[in-house]
Amino acid sequence: MPGLTLGDTIPNLEVETTHGRIKLHDYIGDSWTIIFSHPGDFTPVCTTELGKMAAYTEEFARRGVKLLGLSCDDVQSHKEWIKDIEAYTSGSKVTYPIAADPNREIIKQLNMVDPDEKDSSGNNLPSRALHIVGPDKKVSAASLKLSSFLIQKH
Repeated sequence: MPGLTLGDTIPNLEVETTHGRIKLHDYIGDSWTIIFSHPGDFTPVCTTELGKMAAYTEEFARRGVKLLGLSCDDVQSHKEWIKDIEAYTSGSKVTYPIAADPNREIIKQLNMVDPDEKDSSGNNLPSRALHIVGPDKKVSAASLKLSSFLIQKH
């Protein structure tokens, strides 16, 4: 089954996040939304990437863009990790939700699976990817490397 790609409508999944349960279409609403995934909580590169997203949250909001993070860790892990992200960024608050996907169903449906990276149990991890989703709920742009996107914004 091919994964989500450019021009596809994002599935209206209901996901558990650090802000409670949300349905993707309701969260997106009439806004542009960047959905970005990371392989794991409490890792140096992911902490840097999510910290940069936190630092730019207000700028994204000024432009009418919402943010939504995603990984296979659970919500409690995300909430604990947010403390590290905020400490690393020296004042930037993580105000966007981070979705949990411990069963790895969401990353498959959103085509954010890293084909090469696996956890200690042999399960695929999320890739460092992002989808830019329009108010029409369609994927308008995608990147396989979140860190490349953030570096280009500097």
